[in-house]
Amino acid sequence: MVGTVLSDPHPLSVEAANKIGVGRLPGLLGIEFSAIEEGRVAARLPVLPHHLAPNGFLHAATVIALADTACGYGTMRALPEGGSSFTTVELKANFMGTAREGAIACEAKLVHGGRTTQVWDATIVDERTAKTIALFRCTQLVLYPK
Repeated sequence: MVGTVLSDPHPLSVEAANKIGVGRLPGLLGIEFSAIEEGRVAARLPVLPHHLAPNGFLHAATVIALADTACGYGTMRALPEGGSSFTTVELKANFMGTAREGAIACEAKLVHGGRTTQVWDATIVDERTAKTIALFRCTQLVLYPK
């Protein structure tokens, strides 16, 4: 991990992460967090019929939502001193596979934690096979109060 991430500038527990998503996209999709620590977030999503595209495969947007949410919660946890929020300015995903049932898991890691930007990488796997189904990277812009 590169950059200036304070040891615990914006504490965010697993319990709080699971609670703040209720009624919003993370909760509506069923995203569940299992770890939130400095520079790392782990989350999973049980694959249900409404996560699938009409062709029967996992919808790409479902995978993106899981990865972007994990990275976003990590960004909240790693905001530098004085930072109040963030916004995603770029994201990219490469897909290597899919899942039709079971659950998918995501591990997000901080690659760069600066005062103005953070870069996060995430790997999404099929929990049943441990096969990587997607690699994701995003850049977050740190926001400060006016």
